[in-house]
Amino acid sequence: MPAFRQVGEKQLPQEVVFMAWSPKRDLIALANRAGEVLLHRLANFQRVWSLPPNENTGKEVTALAWRPDGKILAFGLADTKRIILCDVEKPESLHSFSVELSITYMHWMEVTEESSVLTSFYNAEDESNLLLPKLPALPKNYSTTAKIFSEEKSDEIMKLLGDVRLNALVLGGSSGFIEIYAYGMFKIATVNGVAGSCRGLCLSSDLKSLSVITEIQNSSDSEAEITYFQLDTSLLSSYLPEVTRMARKFTHISTLLQYIKLSLTCMCEAWEEILMQMDSRLTKFVQEKNTTTSVQDEFMQLLLWGKASLELQALLMNQLTVKGLKKLGQSIESSYSSIQKLVISHLQSGSEALLYHLSELKGMALWKQKYESLGLDASGIDEAITAVGSFILKANELLQVIDSSMKNFKAFFRWLYVAMLRMSEDHVLPELNKMTQKDITFVADFLTEHFNEAPELYNRKGKYFNVERVGQYLKDEDDDLVSPPNTEGNQWFNFLKDSTHLKESPLLFPYYPEKSLHFVKRQMEGVIDQCIQKPADVIGKSVHQAVCVSLYKVSQSEDSTSQLFKLPFLWNDKTSNLHYVLFTMLENSISKIHILRRHTDTSRSVSNGILAVEFGNFLNNSINESSDSRCYSCLDAHFYDDETVTVVLKESVQQEGKERVLAQLPLSSVYVDEDQDRKSIWDSMERLDERSGEIPTRTVFLESQWRVLENMKAQYVSVNGIRKVSCVLSSNLRHIRVFEMDVEDDGEVEEEEEEEATQIAAGEPDEPNQPADGQDDVCDASAEELPDETEEHETSLDP
Repeated sequence: MPAFRQVGEKQLPQEVVFMAWSPKRDLIALANRAGEVLLHRLANFQRVWSLPPNENTGKEVTALAWRPDGKILAFGLADTKRIILCDVEKPESLHSFSVELSITYMHWMEVTEESSVLTSFYNAEDESNLLLPKLPALPKNYSTTAKIFSEEKSDEIMKLLGDVRLNALVLGGSSGFIEIYAYGMFKIATVNGVAGSCRGLCLSSDLKSLSVITEIQNSSDSEAEITYFQLDTSLLSSYLPEVTRMARKFTHISTLLQYIKLSLTCMCEAWEEILMQMDSRLTKFVQEKNTTTSVQDEFMQLLLWGKASLELQALLMNQLTVKGLKKLGQSIESSYSSIQKLVISHLQSGSEALLYHLSELKGMALWKQKYESLGLDASGIDEAITAVGSFILKANELLQVIDSSMKNFKAFFRWLYVAMLRMSEDHVLPELNKMTQKDITFVADFLTEHFNEAPELYNRKGKYFNVERVGQYLKDEDDDLVSPPNTEGNQWFNFLKDSTHLKESPLLFPYYPEKSLHFVKRQMEGVIDQCIQKPADVIGKSVHQAVCVSLYKVSQSEDSTSQLFKLPFLWNDKTSNLHYVLFTMLENSISKIHILRRHTDTSRSVSNGILAVEFGNFLNNSINESSDSRCYSCLDAHFYDDETVTVVLKESVQQEGKERVLAQLPLSSVYVDEDQDRKSIWDSMERLDERSGEIPTRTVFLESQWRVLENMKAQYVSVNGIRKVSCVLSSNLRHIRVFEMDVEDDGEVEEEEEEEATQIAAGEPDEPNQPADGQDDVCDASAEELPDETEEHETSLDP
């Protein structure tokens, strides 16, 4: 009876390049060659959702990683050099950030270290939840980018932060690029001193050690060298409570910056292009009219004498029209009120929360005994607080401009509406016909201030007028404001100008009257980023190299699919402080698994031992014992749990069928002689392939924990020991089988598989196969039918 039970099989339309099981649920994430990210459920491999490639985010997925709680999936994109954090509930980006180089590997770990300080911090309630009001949800009727903060019932900030316990996303890329992001959001370390392109990495669960395997290519015609680095990250471990608190604050700040950015996006969308119609039509009027009278004088004559020139009358009645004027007035009022509400309820509340967290961060920085070693700089945080204050001032200025503009436009449109009704000889309602001397003065002042011609604007903006003043604050440009606020005669400005001491006071926020809201926001983001970038540099410089070993060289013609680099876990106290690193090396066409065993004894001395594992013949017992026992080479391997490795094997000897095998390798069968393990010490001065003959080799004969993968040219495997499942991918990257690992096939299931095998055997193993009748849920008919899957193929995420 075969081991493991097959529970799903599927042919996919696109080649799968990455697959990763969720650590908490029976979900597997796939990334295909087309740049699509998919989520499938274990049951019959049903698709839950798919996230198509996007021009804004990217189309070339290069790495996948799950957050340890299984609620967020991270993936890296090479073409845009971006990292996307995606919600597991629905295919939406919760957060994204750019990196300098394309990512080739990522690992998301959770700190398991326990201490009384950390426990009290984990159990303490976040004071910001008590002191700060909850951020209002962004309106749903604007951009899709605002959806992540638009659900009233879900606290998106907490969803991004996850549990209080620290988790870290480690990114590895080309040219020695390695960065560590706390909670997957904010960078806490930039690691230097590692050469080559990252092929695998793992940060220990207690933050003491970072292991990296890189591929170093010195020149285009030379062989690539595979090298193992072990880096000491003890600063993170020594200051774990402080790092956790600091990272929590950084992530709050990062999330609030995103909230402010999205609030500003909604404001820009609330401002309509229709508000520019007055400016553009007045400019066209200036270009077409033949008289030398200015537009301001034209409107003044209409105000004072009630008569308009023929040119102005044509502009008002033919181009603007009574109906168009009424619509324009309604649009301006609606747009301005929407922007005003967004500033008051969203922009200001987000900025105040940002000031709160930055002030707390400053208090932490002043505790130099705890936080100076981590690079927190109080002076830099002061500059960030000042920048946020300047942003709040600019937002308040926008509120004043909106308030003033709404009053002016209401009075102006009311007067102009009545004047146009008279021109058309329509009936004017008595309540509209009343106009006091004060109203006339108000309109005259509005015309004097806004309708004066400014030909110098034509070269900059393509128009002579800037009647509409709000839009200039929302344009993402570096140019100065076309019509900055008039500060002449302002008593406070005059007082500051005459007071030399107040000019340099840290209590007063700088004011930029010539700049737009977007400009001040970008400046604020730059100062905050610079302020909290310093800890990443300081912590990164503290990381130093502990071990560097050249493993072996890879010729350019060698098949890269035969190389394994697995770094499952480090410094595991539950298993006598053992540290395993798995990788394979081609040797005379036979692949061995080499296992580095790092042991710490009671005297805290560390020794690095290495041994090789080869698989004996266990499939065909009829072969006599004198034949070569090394019958299988390893194609892929993953740690199933702390003491078991799941492997995909193929027959090394040219035998009929070339069967592929899925097997479980218990490490207890490898470490049979403790003393012999200690003899093979890893000498970092000598390359591994140069001393392969000296490495002790164990031949393993698996008994029951294996299964032949019939009619499938299996190549890769992904496992989840918590859920006790595995997913096998064929060499053509389109054929997938899912297995439950801790159960055996019963007779009924075995008969069904034999029927399926009969159907599959009719075609080539590397080509998409046709399913049996009535088995569409298990194996799709063809690649062409898959993109048209209906909603019933997709399932919910309820556990």
